[in-house]
Amino acid sequence: MGSCFSIEEDESELHQHNKPVGHGVGAYPTKSKNPVIPQSTNRDAKDTEKASSIVVIPKNLKDLRQNPGSSDLDIFTYEEMKLSTKHFRPDKVLGEGGFGIVYKGIIDEHVRPGYKTTYVAIKELDPEGLQGDREWLAEVNYLGQLRHPNLVKLIGYCCEDYHRLLVYEYMASGSLEKHLFPRVCATLMWSRRMRIALDAAKGLAFLHGAERPIIYRDFKTSNILLDAEFNAKLSDFGLAKDGPMGDQTHVSTRVMGTYGYAAPEYVMTGHLTARSDVYGFGVVLLEMLIGRRAMDKSKPSREHNLVEFARPLLNHSKKLFRIMDPRLEGQYSSKTALKVANLTYQCLSQNPKGRPVMSQVVEILEALQPQDKGEETILMSGSGSVTLYEAKANPLKCESEREADAAQRSKQTNGRSKSEIPKECDLYSPSPDLVLDVGSVSSRS
Repeated sequence: MGSCFSIEEDESELHQHNKPVGHGVGAYPTKSKNPVIPQSTNRDAKDTEKASSIVVIPKNLKDLRQNPGSSDLDIFTYEEMKLSTKHFRPDKVLGEGGFGIVYKGIIDEHVRPGYKTTYVAIKELDPEGLQGDREWLAEVNYLGQLRHPNLVKLIGYCCEDYHRLLVYEYMASGSLEKHLFPRVCATLMWSRRMRIALDAAKGLAFLHGAERPIIYRDFKTSNILLDAEFNAKLSDFGLAKDGPMGDQTHVSTRVMGTYGYAAPEYVMTGHLTARSDVYGFGVVLLEMLIGRRAMDKSKPSREHNLVEFARPLLNHSKKLFRIMDPRLEGQYSSKTALKVANLTYQCLSQNPKGRPVMSQVVEILEALQPQDKGEETILMSGSGSVTLYEAKANPLKCESEREADAAQRSKQTNGRSKSEIPKECDLYSPSPDLVLDVGSVSSRS
């Protein structure tokens, strides 16, 4: 996972081009009384839920408190949050990042009388953490107004005294990062990677298709969450920003994001466009193809940055198949792999205008979806799902399995039976990995 870099934006940026805008991250133009609800770029009506009433977009915490009914979000008390997490019990922790700690919770009639039992993920803002009220409010503003199958649903929030909490739908299978770069042998098959890529592309296309485009700005594997059926949804809108309007070509901001995923022109100039998100999507697609992280200091120096190392090889079939994730062997056709590699190459163009728009990416990925889904076996284990990915023949074994086999052949079994999986290869339940550490944050001058 990459390191984050960020600097809070100057208030002066909010008054660029003499356009009246709000004063908080995620604020919409004040002239409009309606929230900006993006229209589905793939013209699939079922993908979009439109707002049924006029709402007021809070510009700051004071405004949020004065207009608590500004959206259809549930407003929880801190006592309800304590009850839903068993008083923030340590065994309820799902993860921790720059925002704070994330807990698994249950909201039912014992927490709030009459409430339908709902499993949730609750993010509690750390007052001394790397992110603050600005990012917290951005989450409320964006996810409070937007509804799409490929965006994580924000159920509600708690804003009581100094407590800041967000309540999301529970994503049982955790993040794409944990499945793409597992600590054990299991990994995502080609067909599932392509489906996740399509879901994520639809989420970005939805945001970019707004009346005023919404730029996600922090697209990476740890921000793509998976539900129990492995449907992908975008999470963490703390860095999202309204895009350019009218004759504007870009939005100027201080650089914020994650090393390895941020578009080069944005890092160099601070000029932000929807094509900046396309570059980030290309990085994730490259990670899916190669099976390596965007930034990996454990590799030789020339391979630390995955884009710099791999992009020049994407248009050469022989070189491409040498660097493809070996765990995918036999799961894709050469023709399909080359098409995905070509799409990745275009998304990673140094020239923003050379990148496709996300609606085009969706169309390409839809045409490349594998038809055979019989290779995946889903095993249910307890309350979480464990997925085994089976190759058609000669499945790859991880190093610990090979060592265990060798030990068994030499009758050095350490007391394990021959049918027992070595501890180093225990399958893990993905449920606890909803949110991951966002890395260290450093200011850029």
